[in-house]
Amino acid sequence: MKTKQSFSIHKRLKSFTFAVNGLKILLREEHNAQIHLAITICVTIIGFLLQISLIEWIAVVLCIGLVFALELVNSAVENMCDFISPEKNEMIKKVKDLSAAAVLVAAACSVIVGLIVFLPKIIALIV
Repeated sequence: MKTKQSFSIHKRLKSFTFAVNGLKILLREEHNAQIHLAITICVTIIGFLLQISLIEWIAVVLCIGLVFALELVNSAVENMCDFISPEKNEMIKKVKDLSAAAVLVAAACSVIVGLIVFLPKIIALIV
């Protein structure tokens, strides 16, 4: 059990280095995260070009954050499962599938939000 320690700025700053390292691992090792990053860059550029509103930016940023956060959790779950049970295991497969489904749901919702935000602006440019 952990003992209570006093607040330390140094330890808080060090915890940020661990989190940044987690992001580096995600982007270096997870192909889906690399796809999410490419889509994020494209969406951001399109958002600036189409001059989306503040509320639309909030929706887009929340969707991007949600997808990356769930991708991080999914990757952590998958790595832990592989460590606990390197061999095939139906229960581990179920856990990994459920974790992956969380990312899929967030990504699908993000696509819907993206269509709601961007499609009318793109149609207005074409018409």
